[in-house]
Amino acid sequence: MAELEELLQVATDMLDRAYTPYSHFQVGAAAVGASGKVYGGCNIENAAYGATNCAERTAIFSGIAAGEKRFTALLVTGNTEGPIAPCGSCRQVISEFFDQDAVIYLTNQKGSLAETTVAGLLPGAFLELK
Repeated sequence: MAELEELLQVATDMLDRAYTPYSHFQVGAAAVGASGKVYGGCNIENAAYGATNCAERTAIFSGIAAGEKRFTALLVTGNTEGPIAPCGSCRQVISEFFDQDAVIYLTNQKGSLAETTVAGLLPGAFLELK
């Protein structure tokens, strides 16, 4: 439970760092590297919307830039009615860097929580080079 609380705090802190001048839809994420270090991420929009980066990928890419190659858990949060879930692109990136049984916490800022795994998010992932 301590891991969940820490991840939720990191992801919540990321909401204020989100750059969302177009959608005004802030998302925060926290990824746990194999080292145990937690990496926060927020969504970062761009006028060329395809250049936008989601919070989940920002957290994972930050970890990779710091030297991580694998991750063990991920939490995503936002100001939504129910638990927020990763988009398809994020699901594919998650599948690349997490084991299929890694825990994924889907939350919101109202206290909702759903727990799944990478395999639950993306069954039959496109590519698994592990």
